[in-house]
Amino acid sequence: MTVTSNEERQSSPQYRALRDTVDSMQHRVPGKLEITKEGIVHDMMSPGRPHEFTAGLVSRRLERLMPEGTWAFTGTPDVEVEPEGIRRHPDIMVIPLEDMEGEGSFDPRTLIAAIEIVSRSNPDNDWIGKMRDYPLLGIPVYAVFDPRTGSGAVMTDIHSTPDGPRYATRKDFVYGEDVTIAEWTISTEGLPRYA
Repeated sequence: MTVTSNEERQSSPQYRALRDTVDSMQHRVPGKLEITKEGIVHDMMSPGRPHEFTAGLVSRRLERLMPEGTWAFTGTPDVEVEPEGIRRHPDIMVIPLEDMEGEGSFDPRTLIAAIEIVSRSNPDNDWIGKMRDYPLLGIPVYAVFDPRTGSGAVMTDIHSTPDGPRYATRKDFVYGEDVTIAEWTISTEGLPRYA
């Protein structure tokens, strides 16, 4: 078995090739491209109105409660840890304003929380892939809203396992209940569902 140092992993030609491929294709293909340890994930469909409406409602409900200088951000760029070979794009990033300054991808360790609205076309990306990748990236809170089922979950408490870092605590919710993300509790009343 060959052990690769962080410095060698940072300059991994395979990861750079994947990133260059994603960057060159992103504006020419429908949907969203992300990089995981397994390779490129392509969510074929661009997010529809219920997806984007949910992201907007959750973001605004959080921002009403958060202190000045903390955002529930729904734009780009991605979060990336090159040594791990992972670049993801959360639907909502709860992040301090000062950590948004600069160029390039956000450092995922600066996020307070990552929030995903489950895609109708690729739900495993949010429920399995990102559930694996976000604790590996050091994101302390991961919340999932699933418009297919009108339910979701909030994962916290990263701990070590033989398969790598994982979330130890999962709190499930159904739409209509209040949900706590980090230190803010919002209503899920009236969130849209997929038809």
